[in-house]
Amino acid sequence: MNSIDLPDVQAGPSHSKFKLTRVGVTGVKKLVHVKRPQAKNVISLVAKMDLFVDLPAFQKGSHMSRNLELVSEITDKHMKTPVQDLETFCANTAERLLEKHEYATRSEIKAEADYFLERTYPSGYKGFEPYKLVAEARAKKNGETKKLIGVKVIGMTACPCAMEIIRKIGEYKNKIVPPTHNQRNITTVMIEVPRNNITIDANDLIDLSEEAFSSPTYSILKRGEEGQIVYNAHKNPKFV
Repeated sequence: MNSIDLPDVQAGPSHSKFKLTRVGVTGVKKLVHVKRPQAKNVISLVAKMDLFVDLPAFQKGSHMSRNLELVSEITDKHMKTPVQDLETFCANTAERLLEKHEYATRSEIKAEADYFLERTYPSGYKGFEPYKLVAEARAKKNGETKKLIGVKVIGMTACPCAMEIIRKIGEYKNKIVPPTHNQRNITTVMIEVPRNNITIDANDLIDLSEEAFSSPTYSILKRGEEGQIVYNAHKNPKFV
């Protein structure tokens, strides 16, 4: 069968003549293999990614398939040589996006993955609790690359304002913990880190986030444990 010279419609001239700052694909799921410095084991993360580049005013469209081809190429490579962290994976991908899209001047990638840490429940038993790892990277044609690492953590806060109002109305003594309302919070912490090999441990960000709550929450609780975390939260009231 003779080859056909297919037209590249996306590379054609744009009639609208205006620039788009972000065009791309969202919700791409890939397996990313990570091996932290000094760690013995490789962690396999199921990452959900959004990948974007800008589109100049002179061009009609963006080549979306290049994004998917690239992320498959990079994740396949890391099966043999794991990346040191998710944010470095994002930075590498963002820089490669600019190579794939020669017309683009900036690129962006966001990734999110489930992550589990062993925790001790109020009963003393241990189990694994779910968290979210979040990473971002933005690259420019001039060589500038920014990368960010973050986490999403669920916890509980007890309102100190309502507590003091109830204390006043009910004439509670200072040693007695009065009731108050509480919230289930999702806290997101993001930190920009240098492009070089300096890394921040996501476990530390998770610990800091949980320390900011009135109490951490757990996916499995018996009645006694439930009462204990509610009581602990009321002894440590904090604003959202």
